Amino acid sequence: MEVSTALNISAAEWQVMRVAWTLGQVSSQTVSDVLATKMDWKAATIKTLVGRLVKKGALTAERDGKRYLYRPLISEQQAMDTASEVFIGQLCQHKVGKTLLKMVEDTTLSQADIAALITTLQEKQKTAPKEVACNCLPDNCQCADGSCNC
Repeated sequence: MEVSTALNISAAEWQVMRVAWTLGQVSSQTVSDVLATKMDWKAATIKTLVGRLVKKGALTAERDGKRYLYRPLISEQQAMDTASEVFIGQLCQHKVGKTLLKMVEDTTLSQADIAALITTLQEKQKTAPKEVACNCLPDNCQCADGSCNC
């Protein structure tokens, strides 16, 4: 089964996936044990979430005696990359830089992460346009600074 490129999962489903990504292969009981404590969820809620993730193609289910074992069909990094691309794609491109800046300001980063960001930004700066074009709908621009030309 191929995982959808636009993995559309809820915040609650992300929690289930984080358990699966961490442990690699899990039973619904294991997911319940972890999330019942962390999130104060009932086993039935967790089983519903697991079932949804199987239907969405994010988890695979394999029978193991009386129980099922679940494994992620997409890596955590792939899921985060896809979610980031979808999120950024929904924004006015004129405002993406400010949004990324806010995310960096609000996130605890390691020295290695910061060094990688600096290196990437220095490389991107070599070929970056002077200004990023606004991609708002014509006559519906919400750019407050008025610097776009849509």
